[in-house]
Amino acid sequence: MSTTDVLTVEGLRISFGAVQAVRGIDFTVGEGEILALVGESGSGKSVTARAVLGLLPGKASVSGSARLGDQELVGADEEGLRQVRGRQVAMVFQEPATALNPVHTVGWQIAAVLRAHQPLSKAQALKEAVRLLDLVGIPDPGTRVGYYPHQLSGGQKQRVVIALALANSPRLIIADEPTTALDVTVQAEILDLLRDLRDRLGTAILLITHNMGVVADLADRVAVMHQGTLVEQAPVEDLFARPTRAYTRELLAAVPRLGHRAPAAVPAAELALELNQVVVRYKDFVAVDGVDLRVGQGEVVGLVGESGSGKSTLGKVAAGLLRPSSGTATVLGGDPATARRHIGFVFQDPGGSLNPRMSIEDCVGEPLRVHKVARGADYRARVAALLESVRLPAAYAGRRPRELSGGQRQRVGIARALALGPSLLIADEPTSALDVSVQATVLELLTGLQRELGFACLFISHDLAVVDSLAHRVSVLHRGRVVEEGPHHEVLRTPAADYTRRLVAAVPVPDPVEQRVRREGQVAPVG
Repeated sequence: MSTTDVLTVEGLRISFGAVQAVRGIDFTVGEGEILALVGESGSGKSVTARAVLGLLPGKASVSGSARLGDQELVGADEEGLRQVRGRQVAMVFQEPATALNPVHTVGWQIAAVLRAHQPLSKAQALKEAVRLLDLVGIPDPGTRVGYYPHQLSGGQKQRVVIALALANSPRLIIADEPTTALDVTVQAEILDLLRDLRDRLGTAILLITHNMGVVADLADRVAVMHQGTLVEQAPVEDLFARPTRAYTRELLAAVPRLGHRAPAAVPAAELALELNQVVVRYKDFVAVDGVDLRVGQGEVVGLVGESGSGKSTLGKVAAGLLRPSSGTATVLGGDPATARRHIGFVFQDPGGSLNPRMSIEDCVGEPLRVHKVARGADYRARVAALLESVRLPAAYAGRRPRELSGGQRQRVGIARALALGPSLLIADEPTSALDVSVQATVLELLTGLQRELGFACLFISHDLAVVDSLAHRVSVLHRGRVVEEGPHHEVLRTPAADYTRRLVAAVPVPDPVEQRVRREGQVAPVG
């Protein structure tokens, strides 16, 4: 690996008014090197990356130095930065669906980026767009160059975003949480692609992530950020084996790992949820195809699979929000629609599921008001007790959702779901939007409440390590069908189905040495 530094950051400080977001940090990214910048939300990772490209809002104050080779970027004028963006430094964003324009074909978008920096005709740019789509592994690129974003899968959209980043052969790619929105198997493909591009093209990559498994799989070096400061920098193997700072040790300890929980006994109890041969059909498309699923009182059942496997559709059927085309769904022996009061629902996005105009008290107490369960002093006392149960101070009752962190908002979502003392809790990807340490806290809270209150839980997730940390049993969905079901330790550690084995093999482990061994003996991708 070359020792030539592509990016050199020295004494970088970023503030928004009186708030210091970044407090004088130093790091370099070498040619052909992948540096992972890790830390929790609010640590300063993303604002650091955006400062390099001059993408911060006008109210931000930036000082220090960020040099691309010999060119100073901090304080550069807009014209100078425009020549750098997309041409010498490119960015891969977290959510490919919002990074692409829905009204233009992917070929048009790549061609537009090429023609902004190179003297190419439309035909030449479109030909180059086909080559770039082929480079990033899009099948049949000559045809798909004419596709719109909605015609591509999530993984293919992220490949297009990477093709856009590569369009003008940049020296540095900044990848901001490039796999967070993707399934584990698609994530593995994107990590392979980034690694291959580094090896073939010598591109330097600044990887911003909170996923330590991704770091172990991809990074050469790691820089750990906490509250705007760099607390530790080290080669990836050294950092995972011998972290020197307490914060780094806490971050690594919070990472959920497959196989680290003892087998959990399945409680024998009456059924809270029963699905029998459930089929959900949308015109000619079968989303769910003959699924049987049972969740007993006091039991947590994990429902896992990739996007499009039918997980969330089954969650809607269980909640009485969607009637199956055929088959039956029963909650507590009756119709889910009539048992709605006995069902709690925790949503994936804690920000989007709370009304921004309502106070936290009103958000949590909404089920109590809708079902006319409590009012006045009794209502306020019950809301205070619910906030206390999810370890939030009663003083938070008067705040708005925007005044809380992501983890705190998700606690509010859990409190709201538990407001009516449900017999069945349906949690649809409740931790996927959270940092690893916040995720660990929310999972610990949810597990403790489930043991204490004894409700049944259908836990929907594509994160196998998270499911392994709290489920009694696991059902694996693939293309609308259950391909494997059983105790969590059997399904996720000694899987019988080929599809489950491939899912498990695609999960990056937070250990760079073990991950490299696994990658060298990699199984075929999921089909």
